[in-house]
Amino acid sequence: MWQRVPRAEDGRVTEIIMGPQMSLLEVLALLSAVALVVARWLPPTVRPRATIAAGTVFVLSAIVLSVVGIRWQLLPVLAGAGVALPFAVAPLLRRRTGRPSWRAHRWLALPGSVACVGLIATGPVAAWAFPVPVFPEPSGRFAVGTRVVQWTDANRPESATADPHDRRTVVVQLWYPARKSPAGAQRAQYLGRTEQEARTVSDALARGAGLPGFLIDGVPRAHSHAVFNASVADGGGSFPVVLFSPGSGGVRTQNTAWAEELASHGYLVAALDHPYDSAAVILADGRTIRTTLTSTGDRDKDAESAADATAVRAADLGFVLTQLGRLDRGGIAGPLTGRLDTGRVAATGHSMGGAAALQAARQDRRFDAVIDLDGYPHGPLSPSLRRPTLALTQTITPETDRRYIPRLTKVLRLNTATSYRLTIPDTAHLTFMDGPLYLPPVPSIVGSLGRTESPRVVAATTLAFLDTTLRHKPADLAGVLSAYGDLSVYGPGDDH
Repeated sequence: MWQRVPRAEDGRVTEIIMGPQMSLLEVLALLSAVALVVARWLPPTVRPRATIAAGTVFVLSAIVLSVVGIRWQLLPVLAGAGVALPFAVAPLLRRRTGRPSWRAHRWLALPGSVACVGLIATGPVAAWAFPVPVFPEPSGRFAVGTRVVQWTDANRPESATADPHDRRTVVVQLWYPARKSPAGAQRAQYLGRTEQEARTVSDALARGAGLPGFLIDGVPRAHSHAVFNASVADGGGSFPVVLFSPGSGGVRTQNTAWAEELASHGYLVAALDHPYDSAAVILADGRTIRTTLTSTGDRDKDAESAADATAVRAADLGFVLTQLGRLDRGGIAGPLTGRLDTGRVAATGHSMGGAAALQAARQDRRFDAVIDLDGYPHGPLSPSLRRPTLALTQTITPETDRRYIPRLTKVLRLNTATSYRLTIPDTAHLTFMDGPLYLPPVPSIVGSLGRTESPRVVAATTLAFLDTTLRHKPADLAGVLSAYGDLSVYGPGDDH
């Protein structure tokens, strides 16, 4: 069984302190709204002052929120207070004009007050279920920088378009060890280089999941811990390279918490947007390329389409590794020249990205290790893998595709290097990305590890594997991994 070992030196992410998921201004609006309702039940001597104070704070908060932007989670709060406000203020106005005071009878006021409080209470509940994500503080010794690059493969036609002159272009975000930035430095926008790009991507992700965009409107408001274009760290020598491919319809930033944690421990993480596959890819010229992948409902046709998409992604990973080599040698200008160790490289990915990582390592000897984050192995199983491989899987349930574990097991058994399959209790498919940080804590969607433990577990297991395979740090890797779940180890020629 998985055991919690809350030590930063084990590679875990620093504890996240989860608050009410509301800003100070929103909390003021909430408290003043409740106070407006409660004021009706206070003794007559304090009722007028309490009503005036609560009403003033509420109105000022609402005005400021309307200027800076009101999240939909606050609308029930404003509605509840809006209903209560006339009943709270009317008696005060009548007294000032000398008219007889009128107050609703208790039998009418009590259910009205309860209804208003109930309406107001849905605000913080909604803010908790759909929060602005709070990213965990990376636990490594390095600060984290990030930058976005765009590269075109002149030798590879774009298979998703009919233009014979169109060449395959990918957008890549790099996270790397950086110097500590000055206090108050602007942290990187989540999901994009700008808030507008983040909103475009967020809306595309919501559409892909069949959700109205407003439900996750807090996501593009978030900032991570990295700093765009921060200076590269002075120490640490050259950085081992970790390439990452997101899930089908996913985007390069979907595993930001994980990427920042790895970078803080001295790795260069390069995550890809795959045009015509990722939900939305914003190119340097401003064009937005949206996904063209759709499910037909036919299992065989969808499997063929997934295999084709996986092959394209695998080629993307190989191309980006080539570009990173050029960057390190100075063929591409950039501050990371001379700092990348392209002789120590891991291919990683989530879902379909995990399948792409397996294919890339199968085809390209430059990859030294593979991490598959709950990815079904699409495409051919030959040639055999020849690299250490870690496959993390969600908790297996009756709803899990019955073909998944047998096919993954076959891939790992065919590997001529040691492979590890770790099934982590209380996880779901989206546990292995940033989803637990901003999606409702529904076990079937994000697992039940929670917003704190989900990034910890993924970081701890993958860091242990990378440190052992790329940095050759002595460790009982099987012992470390088995502390987190049900571990199966497959050695070369292992038939069991």
